[in-house]
Amino acid sequence: MSYLFMKNRALKKSILYTLFFALILTSCKKDEVSSNDQSQKSQTASEIAKNAADPDSIKVKPVKESAPPIIQENGFYNAFAIPKDKKMRDSLYAIFSKKYNERERYAILALNRLDSKSKWNSDTLVVPAKIDTTLMSYSPFPLQLDVLSNVKKFVVFSYPIQAYGVYSNGALVKWGPTSMGKKTAQTDRGLMFANWKKKLAISTVKSEWKLPYNFNIHNTHGIGWHQYDLPGYPASHSCLRLLMKDAIWLYNYADTWVLNPGGATTKAKGTPVMVFGDYGWGKRKPWRNLLNDPNANNISVEEMTKLIQPNVEKMLFEQTNREKVTDSIKSAKASQAAVIQEPEVSEN
Repeated sequence: MSYLFMKNRALKKSILYTLFFALILTSCKKDEVSSNDQSQKSQTASEIAKNAADPDSIKVKPVKESAPPIIQENGFYNAFAIPKDKKMRDSLYAIFSKKYNERERYAILALNRLDSKSKWNSDTLVVPAKIDTTLMSYSPFPLQLDVLSNVKKFVVFSYPIQAYGVYSNGALVKWGPTSMGKKTAQTDRGLMFANWKKKLAISTVKSEWKLPYNFNIHNTHGIGWHQYDLPGYPASHSCLRLLMKDAIWLYNYADTWVLNPGGATTKAKGTPVMVFGDYGWGKRKPWRNLLNDPNANNISVEEMTKLIQPNVEKMLFEQTNREKVTDSIKSAKASQAAVIQEPEVSEN
């Protein structure tokens, strides 16, 4: 009995030791697997972090996208790109109309020598960062010219920048865009004087051309300013095209000539008008240069003074003569009116 008891006890101990060592072995294997798994995870995380820090390590093919036209912000003036595709132009017009009100759009087109009819007659619009609907903030002409201090009214047209300016006693009161004579039919240069005016004239070149608010400045050559299309370049048959608002303003501003009885000769000249310079035919439109230099179109006081000074004496002579003639006419009319209104004296 004692022998069997001792043998069973020994067998039980052997089984317990076996189970104990088996548990230890299993635990060690689990720790090893866990350690290897953690190492692999750590290595994978490190590679991901490396790729994130160095995106060039992942080569991605570029995707071509059709980006809508936008304003290129360069500073004082920006560029508004106009696509050739008609559908894209229509979309752009919606963007343009939403971004700018009617007066702002008018000012932007004027800066680009365009009217609303010809608004897309360009591949790029020069747009000021800040819109001044009077245009005076962007004037290429000097705001004050002392050389004109005694000249009551003066209108100047610049061929190089396709713009006009108006001075009253040396102060710039208005400026705007124009489209002057094309290369084969250029506008005469030099000092001229406003002659006659007509609210709706008919072109001598083509009878179907109607010229609203026409003001003649060279009677023998048939040159005058009036409203007509502004396509963004010199396009006329020697006349000076204007926007409608500008044509009306100048029509009311300038003085006409005064003719002698019968109309054969001139008794007094009208407002002095000067056309000067030459256009850069075939070159970049001058207002495009504003994108690189906001002063690119500016005409200096010195340049304007040099241009005008030789003509001041003539302008003042004609101005004085006109004042004398108009005063004489007013006096004659007043005398006639007094005679008509003088009551008859009855005799008793």
